[in-house]
Amino acid sequence: MQKKGIAHLPLHGGHPPSWLFTRMIKLAGVISQATIEEYGTDEFLNRISNPFYFQALSCVLGFDWHSSGTTTTTCAALKSALLGGNQGVLVLGGKGKHSRKTPQEIEEALDVFTINSYQGEKLILSSKLTAKIDNSCIQDGYQLYQHSFFLNENGNWAVVQQGMNQKNNYARRYHWLGSLVEDYLEEPHSAISCDQKESETLDMTSKFSKNTRDISVDLICDGPRHLQKYFKNKNSQSLLTDFTIPPKKLDMPAHHPVLDMDLSSKDFEVLEKAWQIQPENYEELIMLKGMGPKKIRALALISDLIYGEPASWEDPVKYSFTHGGKDGFPYPVDKKTYDNSIQTLQDALDNSKLDSKIRLNALKRLDDFLKVN
Repeated sequence: MQKKGIAHLPLHGGHPPSWLFTRMIKLAGVISQATIEEYGTDEFLNRISNPFYFQALSCVLGFDWHSSGTTTTTCAALKSALLGGNQGVLVLGGKGKHSRKTPQEIEEALDVFTINSYQGEKLILSSKLTAKIDNSCIQDGYQLYQHSFFLNENGNWAVVQQGMNQKNNYARRYHWLGSLVEDYLEEPHSAISCDQKESETLDMTSKFSKNTRDISVDLICDGPRHLQKYFKNKNSQSLLTDFTIPPKKLDMPAHHPVLDMDLSSKDFEVLEKAWQIQPENYEELIMLKGMGPKKIRALALISDLIYGEPASWEDPVKYSFTHGGKDGFPYPVDKKTYDNSIQTLQDALDNSKLDSKIRLNALKRLDDFLKVN
């Protein structure tokens, strides 16, 4: 699968005032309609999965462009504006508890767009996999709390989801586009935007983590009991020899704290159940109940310790916030994509049936966004 991008935003709480959100819904509906009529629903999904376009759209709708609220509020406005599927697109899921309703809402959407149940099962799996990968396979310190699944009449989809990092008070946004599916688990990113790289980020989707993924499956299929000896037992007692004889010491790299990592009895119960199931591949392994970030990380660390096959520990960020690399770092601005995103928004506003004053104000906000960026 190809992930379209990640944006990094300051974490802000609160909600937009009701009067603003009502106007955002109306404006989101008009822009969506104009875009879909001109380019079609597949291209609409392509735009939503583009972090540049999404950020500019959030600004046009009237929300603070440099805030985590751009994601949750814009997705909520689009969900309300496209309710019913009359434009050929539905937005499912949302923030917090609403994100957990995504599978149910996908099932309900099948009747709206006459999508068969087999394809519906694949759509639900796509929703769950994108969330699992961004929350557990890319361990960058951001806990997902928002998941919006964009589905069109053709059964194509896009995902916009966001995680929070309570330590640095930032949020990170992840974009996916289903039509570019190749492999969920290897090099899925076409663009990742972030103002800073996080240190010690376990990236199990990297091509450099392929052997680690394979070994993780082998470790489970061989039985997890033999793995216990690689973890520090927090309940073990000190021996007299610990104080009289200098112990042999194994020095591990700073990024490899496997000997200091604890797995509880419940964690090992999850691994035992995984062994009983005998997963055939890494995708099947990570989708097993209870297979969260801690156990995925533990298997990766043991893979390195026993077989010398380290996973990638580099944050997969490629672009800085909103429109490429500032001053050419980490990468130059993708001017073609950026200009195309802005032009699409301008065309949608120009072709809309908005009141002239509302349209001019929206265009002014877009212009202000361009000046800031």
